[in-house]
Amino acid sequence: MISSPLRLSALCLVPLLLVGAITSGQQVLERGKASTDSRNPDEKQVEEKALKVQYLEIVTPSVKETCDALAEAHDVVFSEPIAELGNARTADLKDGGRIGVRAPMRDSEAPIVRPYVLVDDIEAAVKAAEMAGAKVALPPMEIPGGGTFSIYILGGIEHGLWQL
Repeated sequence: MISSPLRLSALCLVPLLLVGAITSGQQVLERGKASTDSRNPDEKQVEEKALKVQYLEIVTPSVKETCDALAEAHDVVFSEPIAELGNARTADLKDGGRIGVRAPMRDSEAPIVRPYVLVDDIEAAVKAAEMAGAKVALPPMEIPGGGTFSIYILGGIEHGLWQL
């Protein structure tokens, strides 16, 4: 059995690894774009867009402890619970996104870290996920004043989409 401090450390580390991986991926995309700019101008160019996590959701039975650990380590302030986000407490990310920490909303909901990637057209993104074999767990749903989100499962992994 994993000890509580070790489990809390892992919960705090996973979002940082995800954000770091995405940031690293953006740098690779930027380097790749610079190298494609030097190609023959007659070659067909494909526009590359950077992947952006709009909302990083952490579902945990240890909401207060997780918020306290993240706040201390990253000098951020978490909000009071927000009903529209399942009573998640949120903090702003430097790139304009947010991180939210909430308790499971039902007994069968397991702890999870779920990134919601920003998309221009959530309906098209959901259809593309379905065509790739995904099962839609939550169809697009609007949060008044906050955009529209959806969740799909592919390869046993839960993915989130977010459209502003």
